[in-house]
Amino acid sequence: MGLASQIISTGDVREGSAQGHEADGAALIDEFTLDVETRICDIPPAMHGWRIDRALAQLIPEFSRSYLQQLMADGAVVMRGVALRKPAARIAAGDRLEVELRPTQQAQAFVPQAMALDIVFEDADLLVIHKPAGLVVHPAAGHWTGTLLNGLLAHHTGAASLPRAGIVHRLDKDTSGLMLVGKSRQAVEALVRAIAAREVNRQYLALAHGRWQGFVEQGVDQPIGRDVHNRLRMAVVRPESGTGKAAQTTVRLLEGSDQACLVACKLHTGRTHQIRVHMAWLDHPLVGDTLYGGRPLWGMTRQALHAARLKLRHPITGETLVFRSTPPQDMLAAMAECGLRYNEARVDSGFLE
Repeated sequence: MGLASQIISTGDVREGSAQGHEADGAALIDEFTLDVETRICDIPPAMHGWRIDRALAQLIPEFSRSYLQQLMADGAVVMRGVALRKPAARIAAGDRLEVELRPTQQAQAFVPQAMALDIVFEDADLLVIHKPAGLVVHPAAGHWTGTLLNGLLAHHTGAASLPRAGIVHRLDKDTSGLMLVGKSRQAVEALVRAIAAREVNRQYLALAHGRWQGFVEQGVDQPIGRDVHNRLRMAVVRPESGTGKAAQTTVRLLEGSDQACLVACKLHTGRTHQIRVHMAWLDHPLVGDTLYGGRPLWGMTRQALHAARLKLRHPITGETLVFRSTPPQDMLAAMAECGLRYNEARVDSGFLE
């Protein structure tokens, strides 16, 4: 096709640590094997009228289109002295593009950063950690560094070759508790299958507003989708709307008072903000969860939600494993303030099988 591409200058070269172009940490590490490179791309007649991002993906095939689009957004693609920021812009035969292949914020995000991980269990294939409230799990806009993924990349060398460094499920930034992480490709794939098949028992403790009403145990089967009035929120949506995904949560009352209730929540699906949305739908928003109608009370300035129990078969050995985690001090103090007593044995006996 006569594609034209020319390297003008190259900075220091470092060895890549992963293969492929998946949208995960390993791929992004692999995408940035060159620190700095300016590339000149002459548009051949065969590409006349193409979208610029499509053309760049063929002219510079060693990088993903999403990375090239991010470069455009950052002003790193220039034609005749003008930065081209719209991926859908059309190009003409004979146009000359100057592309600066530089690390984007996303590229810089997927780097090892040593951090103290609260490890509950670890072997060659599986890692179970206790995530503190406030720790972001995966890099995203506004949180490109200091995430759990960064810590995992520093914790063991194999994490760089795994999708999302082995993370198979997530907790919201301000939710505390137990998380599963695979340490080998085989374990990651087995854990993903087990979660999809609902073979991993994930249970949470939640402190919610209001005196509990109705049955001690309630099943919520309500689809969840993006809130059309607030894109930052999720919401229960009508099944016929076609905008939501099936979501099921079982909720059991553990202890209640006139002001609040302590409940165990078992996830059957893993939708974004699922417990928070379903509890608000039950008219029991979580204490501190201002996004879904809760209020900061009794010292809780985050949603009062803690991943307290995991039960699963080891992804490689098949051994049955059960992990439990006591809520952090802010949640325990809030329970005491509203007249609820945390009793570990009683809570453990109240978990749903």
